[in-house]
Amino acid sequence: MEVKIGVRSVHREIIVETDLTADQVEEEVRQALASDRGGVFALTDVKGRRVVVPVASLGFLEIGEDEARPVGFGGTL
Repeated sequence: MEVKIGVRSVHREIIVETDLTADQVEEEVRQALASDRGGVFALTDVKGRRVVVPVASLGFLEIGEDEARPVGFGGTL
């Protein structure tokens, strides 16, 4: 699943491909906003890299679709 993270005062989004579901990503954001764990939101991508953003700098999160889209033309001949 693709997650786009908008950071305040930064012109480009951070794009992370993760194995988490949309609900799991949303829960991670909720926990980061509600907790006192240093005020950071963190996600691990499919290659094991970790992205950490201070909660105070979060502008937005765009969470992609859970299901994979078919690739190709998809039509019958």
